[in-house]
Amino acid sequence: MTTDPAPDMQPLPLPAPASFRYEEIDRVGVVTLTRPDRFNALTFAVYRELTDFFKVVDSRSLDPSGTGARALLLQGEGKAFCSGGDVEDIIGHLFDRDMAGLLQFTRMTGELIESMRRCRLPIVASIKRVAAGAGAVMALASDLRVMGRGAFFAFLFPQVGLSGADMGAAYLLPRVVGLGAASEILMTGERVYAERCHAIGLANRLVDDSDPANVDAEAFALAKQLADGPHFAARMTKTMLQKELDLSLADAIEAEAQAQAICMQHPDFAEANAAWRESRAPRWK
Repeated sequence: MTTDPAPDMQPLPLPAPASFRYEEIDRVGVVTLTRPDRFNALTFAVYRELTDFFKVVDSRSLDPSGTGARALLLQGEGKAFCSGGDVEDIIGHLFDRDMAGLLQFTRMTGELIESMRRCRLPIVASIKRVAAGAGAVMALASDLRVMGRGAFFAFLFPQVGLSGADMGAAYLLPRVVGLGAASEILMTGERVYAERCHAIGLANRLVDDSDPANVDAEAFALAKQLADGPHFAARMTKTMLQKELDLSLADAIEAEAQAQAICMQHPDFAEANAAWRESRAPRWK
């Protein structure tokens, strides 16, 4: 069992995005959707570029030079996170497609979610005002969610005559909030406000959003906490959380035994022990 490429493999080059912004700050890779006038609604180009981005970004963290992000923050520019697929750029064009064309689109949207879950870097989503449609599923596919108290999720697919099972929502949401709550949310398409999101586990932290920047700041702080920690262990933890979703208990226990043995061979394990003995903070590799 392994979770990383061979040490002599060179990290893949990071694509230069044209439809969103990416910058690295204190080992946190900040991904910003940049259509604030449309509540950061997604276009065909954003779907494609984000999918490619998540497929390669974590490889840079393996660079022996020490460059690259150790955690990711996904946020929207302005007052909102993401309102889903753009009505003009995407929805209107779907009526002109045949079954093959529609299936091409729905598979493309799902590929984005799969690439987020396969990305071994921890992803923190900053939920301001609205996470709707595809935006809600992107937030769901993140590992941790920081949410403004005035924000809401809306898996609104049923309200436009579509299945609530879209882009992996029916796979992921029951595993986060339970089958009963997920059934209600995905069948009604009604808004789920911040307090309830927090109560059912859909939001990890609630933040005062009288100033929307507070939400991004809290989400960045959480991402930085992950980035400052033992990176190899964090990658292994995310990998195991994803893999064990479909394992039996016996297989999960065996997989964790192998994963932990691998971590015990990593220099960070010895460093943590040395730091404890010397009463100092660990210096993670």
